Amino acid sequence: MNRANSTCRFFAVFSVLALSLSACSGDSTTQAPVSSGYPMSIDNCGTRLEIASPPQRVVTIKSTATEMLLALGLGDRIVGSAFADGPVPEKWQQQIPVISKSLPAQESVLSYSPDFIFGGWESNFTPEGVGDRSSLAQLNISTYVAPAACLKSGYKTAPLTFDKVFAGISEVGHIFAAEAAAEQLVTQEREKLAAIVPSADKHSTLWFSSGSETPYVGAGTGAPQMLMEAAGLVNVMADVQESWASASWEVIAERNPDTIVLVNSSWGSTEKKKLVLESHPVMSQLEAVKNKRYLVVPFAASEAGVRNVDTVQSLVDQTNALYGKAS
Repeated sequence: MNRANSTCRFFAVFSVLALSLSACSGDSTTQAPVSSGYPMSIDNCGTRLEIASPPQRVVTIKSTATEMLLALGLGDRIVGSAFADGPVPEKWQQQIPVISKSLPAQESVLSYSPDFIFGGWESNFTPEGVGDRSSLAQLNISTYVAPAACLKSGYKTAPLTFDKVFAGISEVGHIFAAEAAAEQLVTQEREKLAAIVPSADKHSTLWFSSGSETPYVGAGTGAPQMLMEAAGLVNVMADVQESWASASWEVIAERNPDTIVLVNSSWGSTEKKKLVLESHPVMSQLEAVKNKRYLVVPFAASEAGVRNVDTVQSLVDQTNALYGKAS
């Protein structure tokens, strides 16, 4: 063997040995390369998630969960969706199997062999629904709730802010090893938000989400408050320290809002809400109702998620059009 071949063989053996020593010298609990970020541990609404690798087979429940992954370019990971609040915006539309129009049963979800279930609400994870989170973990299925929807003490995000919404996008990007896409999306949304010119007239506004006998309204600490405030609207129920709350028609009438936001959903159309207001003996006497000063927001855009900045712009544009001002 000549000197050159001998030297090459020495360095080849040395390189293999060095790589072996490097692999063995790390913490035994983190087998993946440090740069991958896996396995990762996340505290989500009081449930500890141990994620070994980026989820590949995801079931989404509620529109906010589905649209989050679509906006991050992760639609190919969604094997099934359920409980949609309305159509997906055209810019994100793609063919995704629909498991159920309402909250699906666990058996239906398991037939899609998910390794991850992303729910918009904590209440999605119950024995009557897809199953509780601990039992799903025993099946090696990770579960995740949009952080803004956490209800447990110590995990509530109230008052909701855009910084918290953007942090939620970043966390999902981290879970799915899509940090670059999440960073790009957050940057884009921050720039759009900064460019919005709020309505200057500060119209008092009611956020009417649902209900006929008892109205369910946007209160002072959740997404409705965040969206109205950013749009330059004044929430007439801002003093109620909840995200959403039950109110009374009499109290709303006393506060006499200039404008009313109607939330449009697959189970409660804006036309139905208009009928409720215009046939009610008290509400029908308000100038806002008599003059049909309504703004419309899709339900999926009314919860914390990737459509919030667009919703603020829409509220501003609708307000300006309603009061005869240029956008």
